[in-house]
Amino acid sequence: MEALVHAGGKGTRMGKCGIEKPLMMVGEKCAVERVIDALNDTKGIDRILVSVSDNTLETENYLRGIGVETIRTSGEDFMGDLHQALECLNGDYVLTTPSDLPLITSEIFDSIINYFIPGTMDSLLAVVDEATVRSIGITPSYIRKERGNSWVLSGVSVIDRKKTLAGEYLSETLFETNWLELSVNVNTQRELNLARSFYNE
Repeated sequence: MEALVHAGGKGTRMGKCGIEKPLMMVGEKCAVERVIDALNDTKGIDRILVSVSDNTLETENYLRGIGVETIRTSGEDFMGDLHQALECLNGDYVLTTPSDLPLITSEIFDSIINYFIPGTMDSLLAVVDEATVRSIGITPSYIRKERGNSWVLSGVSVIDRKKTLAGEYLSETLFETNWLELSVNVNTQRELNLARSFYNE
């Protein structure tokens, strides 16, 4: 399966830091590199493409310097950027992930891929129990109610590439977890410091 990493956003919630969000250091590596390392160690992934934009030109240069394949999109419209990147891929299904999940592991990616059933599922969304997210001091920006529980979207998913490009409706299946590694999306300075704390322990 191919993997698409989203690293072209403006990162406005992070504020002015003098460095692009994907390049912010978490431990001894930048956030986007930690995601790529996890994907490289994932058994089910055979190609990685990172979507960048004019918002993240330094990220693009860095990734190309370490041999990572990139595509430059507009960085303005998520769905437009997604479609442009998917056009460059070949498989029927694609694992998508944000670049700001520095705690994620190959085991998590493999678990998500192994849970996905091609031909039966159109899309699989990895979610985290709301209580888990709040337990580490993060206030979710969006909560999804499902079967009497509240879930927070992690941003990691598996999607039908051809149906997405065709604009077809994708039925959604939730991959329900209570994993801290999926809870820390680095969108703010507070979340960045929280992610760093896991590597400083």
